[in-house]
Amino acid sequence: MKKILISDKLAEAGINYLNQQADSGIQIHIETGLNEEQLCNIIGEYDALLIRSDTKVTKKVLEAAKNLKLIGRAGIGVDNVDIPMATEMGVIVMNTPDANATTTAELAIAHMMSLSRRLPAADRSVRAGKWERTLVGAEIAHKTLGIVGFGTIGRIASTRGLGLRMDVIAYDPFVAPEIYAEYGVESVSLDELVSRADYITLHCPLIEKTKNLIGAAQFAKMKKGARIINCARGGLIDEKALYDALKSGQCAGAALDVYENEPPVGSPLLELDNIVFTPHLGASTSEAQVAVSVEIARQAVLFLKTGEAVNALNLPRVSAEELNKSHDFMNLATKLGKILAGMANQPITKVEVALFGRAAEAAVRPVSVSALVGILSEQVSTPVNRVNAENIAKRQGIALIESTCKDSPDYVSLIKVTAHCADKSITLSGALLGGRQPRLVCINHFDIEVVPEGTLIVTHHDDRPGVISAISTVLGNANINITRMQVSTADVKDQAMAVISVSEPVPEAIMQQICNLTPVINAKQINI
Repeated sequence: MKKILISDKLAEAGINYLNQQADSGIQIHIETGLNEEQLCNIIGEYDALLIRSDTKVTKKVLEAAKNLKLIGRAGIGVDNVDIPMATEMGVIVMNTPDANATTTAELAIAHMMSLSRRLPAADRSVRAGKWERTLVGAEIAHKTLGIVGFGTIGRIASTRGLGLRMDVIAYDPFVAPEIYAEYGVESVSLDELVSRADYITLHCPLIEKTKNLIGAAQFAKMKKGARIINCARGGLIDEKALYDALKSGQCAGAALDVYENEPPVGSPLLELDNIVFTPHLGASTSEAQVAVSVEIARQAVLFLKTGEAVNALNLPRVSAEELNKSHDFMNLATKLGKILAGMANQPITKVEVALFGRAAEAAVRPVSVSALVGILSEQVSTPVNRVNAENIAKRQGIALIESTCKDSPDYVSLIKVTAHCADKSITLSGALLGGRQPRLVCINHFDIEVVPEGTLIVTHHDDRPGVISAISTVLGNANINITRMQVSTADVKDQAMAVISVSEPVPEAIMQQICNLTPVINAKQINI
């Protein structure tokens, strides 16, 4: 008998589906509103735990979960689950990342309509006994909709916009050109998007690179009278800059479903009339509640019956023996992937992973998927791991090609990872020093030995005296310590490459100073 505990409220359809599995040896128990201690007292007898956002699956809970094999989150966010501890305890964590995508996209479109026709103001006017037919709105047909983030939700929003006869443009540096073509959407830079769009809707994750993605500089570039909608994550928009833009009229209106602080108590935005608020309702439709509940119920049953883990976030797909044999190569591949992602200036359309020498004796799939994990880990909101990396890559339009060769002329074992972009490719080679210590040993045609850890600055520059001194001076003036440095030349005439390890992340302004040095062709900062 497999026992499932449901500790948050799930839609009745999901409960009914689980009850229908009784003949398959699956038994459910519903106990909501449990605190940590209460959950710890009962979790030990269950094989699976199904939750929403209220239940906190902490280290203490997991230590008490002696029989637990699965945590199923009905929804996308897993901030309430200690995933590293779950992994350590051998507990699979899965979610339902796409079940509420339509609902969230439709809320963004609803906000766009509301802003265009000033519906909240019109409602307040009628309720106050007024009849203000001077509340003039705007048509959306033939206007330009700019979508920031072209994942599942952004793509659904694009189809709705096209159906409303809008011109749709999108910015997402991690989506391949053919995906945009498939949806009939024009791919543009962020600067072009904010300058062309009449309506901007955000559908990207909140990560370090997207924090305050829309700030004062972007509002200044917008058409006067453009409108902005955020149903994704609080923190994507600099709320002070938004206030200033709304107050000045540079931005005609805004609609927010998410906020830097939730609820936004005391926010000056609450004082403005040209902004619409909703209380994080992105997934709050009856259809979405049913969809996430039924989907997580199906996934849990499938896993308990067959062992197949759909949308798992932390499950290796190979045997423990194969994983142990591949472990060091997988670690190296992940580091190479992170460096590749940091060096690529364009969307990656294809990744090639080749194993040479003794590396070819390891299982190639865990190594190649680990490279994808490194490439994708800072690009999407869903936690990326060896289980979901292939599906995410496919969704982003990235093809994976694998190969092995028993010969390795220069190293006992070698891994090459190549990222193909629209008009160029980048190849990184890595080896294990002493069979254990990861090293980056080649960037394209530049032979170089680098410890791939911490913060790295990778420069491509003219090979002439004084370049490294100039870069070092910029870092020194910023009080940033250089811990390691490797410089390489190649057959490319008069060009060189340097990889500089620094003691701390380098501010963007300092990186810009390095890029502005005349001999520097380009410079990238990569955090591993």
